[in-house]
Amino acid sequence: MSVKSQGIANRRQQARQRPAVAADDATWIARFVEAIWAEQGLARASLQAYRTDLEGLSRWQSDAGGVTSQGLHQFDQATLFNYLAFRAGHQYSPRSNARLLTTLRAFYGWLLRQGHRADDPTALLQPPKLPRPLPKALSENQVSALLTAPDESRPEGLRDRAMLELMYASGLRVSELVGLPSTAVNLRQGVLRVMGKGSKERLVPLGDEAQHWLQRYLNEARPQLAGKKPVAELFLTAKAEALNRQQFWRDIKRYAALAGVDPDKVSPHGLRHSFATHLLNHGADLRALQMLLGHSSLSTTQIYTLVAREQLKQLHAKHHPRG
Repeated sequence: MSVKSQGIANRRQQARQRPAVAADDATWIARFVEAIWAEQGLARASLQAYRTDLEGLSRWQSDAGGVTSQGLHQFDQATLFNYLAFRAGHQYSPRSNARLLTTLRAFYGWLLRQGHRADDPTALLQPPKLPRPLPKALSENQVSALLTAPDESRPEGLRDRAMLELMYASGLRVSELVGLPSTAVNLRQGVLRVMGKGSKERLVPLGDEAQHWLQRYLNEARPQLAGKKPVAELFLTAKAEALNRQQFWRDIKRYAALAGVDPDKVSPHGLRHSFATHLLNHGADLRALQMLLGHSSLSTTQIYTLVAREQLKQLHAKHHPRG
């Protein structure tokens, strides 16, 4: 078993044996979660993440690893630093610790604003450096094999071919793809109106192939899938319901296996990465790519230059006589 797997197993064992959260701490946590929900309207998953992080800190001080008898709302900077050090020594990932620090800053910032503390113990705590993994892009041959995997003689297969072609041609996020309304497509002008993150709208050009398969889907498959049911979404299931991300994820994995591509290396977002990488490989401008992907910051788009550079290095090493 790897060190990481052993760490996860140990934490699961500790979770089964962990003590209850102190009543006073539970009260502070509940007050904070209610307040931050009222202030920011966070999703249930985000609120639960805050709660879990704070409960973990409370339990830690009750365990052998704890070093203080104070309540959660009274912890000082040294206590929080010791907790972060404890987690780092028990194989918690940097990303998990970064999320924890976000929770702690929100909690102690709230205490400070409410007058329950005179200081913020998180003020000088530094977040861990997060690794920036390169997006995994398929080769152009792998993409071609994946695109031709669906059975176009079936309505669902024609739908999936159109979705794959559209995602690769436009670089859409999977949430943008499955959420497209029928009115978003303008085949006459060859563009797609996409509502991205932060409710930002952008126009994305469609290539000839994507237009061809979209036209076939709209003419042949969608009427069969929709039946007489009026549905606003563009891509539908056999029950005339909007296709969701999980269903499309399963379809991608199935088509990858049919195409001879390792399913573990393929994801809906991987087609977006492939779209960006292949455009750069063929000389696309970085600013234009930023607009097509709907990135608010160019620094987010620039990571694809690293992917392209890494692929060139691998190509050189493989084919150059002195590589």
